[in-house]
Amino acid sequence: MLTMMPNIFLISILTLIASIIGTVTGFGTSTIMVPIISFILPVPETLLFVGIIHWFSNIWKITFFKKGINVKLVLLFGIPGLVVSFFAAGLPLILPTHLLKQLFGLFLISYSVFVFCKPRWKLKADSRNAVVGGALSGFFSGVFGVGGSIRSAFLSAFNLQKATFLVTSGVIGFMIDSSRLVQYIIGDTRLTAPWLFILLICIPISFVGAFIAKNFVNKIQQKSFRTIVLIALFLIGLRYLILGEIYL
Repeated sequence: MLTMMPNIFLISILTLIASIIGTVTGFGTSTIMVPIISFILPVPETLLFVGIIHWFSNIWKITFFKKGINVKLVLLFGIPGLVVSFFAAGLPLILPTHLLKQLFGLFLISYSVFVFCKPRWKLKADSRNAVVGGALSGFFSGVFGVGGSIRSAFLSAFNLQKATFLVTSGVIGFMIDSSRLVQYIIGDTRLTAPWLFILLICIPISFVGAFIAKNFVNKIQQKSFRTIVLIALFLIGLRYLILGEIYL
């Protein structure tokens, strides 16, 4: 157990930071944690471990921002994401994904720069755009364990109020996470006893991170909030473009 203590401390700090960033921007928890945890655990166990923390992080998001929920958008975005994520999570984890990740990174960079240069632009919040965004989010969640960035790209394009943006992201993420976690477990992915112990520590830490983030979100203006999301999307896109094979 003593040899595990450094890992518990570092993973706890990682969880706290990822939870704060993930709550403020609507995404980032998995994107931050998966590449690092995958250096310690095999990819399937990494996706299960981080997926469970992400699942709880979405619950905290829903709890803190529930007044802004848009049921129609949640259903249009979430149901396609739920279905696609379930099947995508069953795909082999050794797919040649490097090029796909780089193209994904290029898309996020191009999108964030475009919207930053044209701050009044927004995507029409219609059924088609919501369904497409949900399906793409579900695909990236299932295959890579990170779908929040594509979800936030579509949601930010609708220029939603920050509470609506975050709770919608949280509900949709919760649905998609539930789907892919079931698929991981069906595929016989399990965590060993030490990692179950670490998980029990990290879950309440993710709540603390979300609570800290909530207080920060309440203090920032709507325009500044969208800018923060765009900067985060740009940085994540850069990470995928340059470091496409940091894991998987």
